[in-house]
Amino acid sequence: MSFKVDEHFLVPKHSLLNEEEAKKVLDKLSVSLDKMPAILKSDPAIKKLKAKVGDIVKIERQSPTAGKTVYYRVVR
Repeated sequence: MSFKVDEHFLVPKHSLLNEEEAKKVLDKLSVSLDKMPAILKSDPAIKKLKAKVGDIVKIERQSPTAGKTVYYRVVR
C-alpha cells in the first residue's frame, strides 16, 4: 500500500523556491539562511520535493479564519 503524503487533506502545499525567489524572500524578511526556521530533509513532504540542505520551501496553509497563510522554512 502506497501513501501519497502530498495528497492528504491535512498536509499543506509545499513548494521549492528557485534561487531568485529565495533571494527575494530573504531580502523581504531581512533574514539570513541560518536564522530561518528549519524543516528536516527527512520530512516526508520534503523528500517528495527532493530538496537539498539549504533550499527554501514555501508552505501554504488554508485556514477558515485567517484564509491563506504562507510560511518559509530552510531545509536542514
